[in-house]
Amino acid sequence: MGIRRKYRKKAASFVTAVQLDLDTDGFAYNKWGGRQVCKRGDWLVDNNGEKYTVEKESFAKTYLFVSPGVYIKSAPVWAEVAAEPGKIATKEGQTAYAAGDYLVSNNEDGADAYAVSPQKFESMYEPVDGER
Repeated sequence: MGIRRKYRKKAASFVTAVQLDLDTDGFAYNKWGGRQVCKRGDWLVDNNGEKYTVEKESFAKTYLFVSPGVYIKSAPVWAEVAAEPGKIATKEGQTAYAAGDYLVSNNEDGADAYAVSPQKFESMYEPVDGER
């Protein structure tokens, strides 16, 4: 793997989201080369046309309310470039990635992770100055 660096979401990047706060057991769906699971309280997110779910606690720690249905990712992320293809465990399931994709985590230790293509990652994130 590459060197893990700290990034922040660009100011113009926001998502629309709604919490699945219904009396439900949730649902499962296929995305990113694996099975994803959404539970009661998790969030349904539309990130510039890409739809997915985010686990309840992870969303609460990393997103900031802007207006009804609109949120920004306020917490920094740590990311490194994958040297070879593989799969990464996420809180919602599993994501397949290719060499060159970014392996992104909401925690510096690599926990709460997911994968993003270079084009998407670089359009949404910028390095935090002075960080490794």
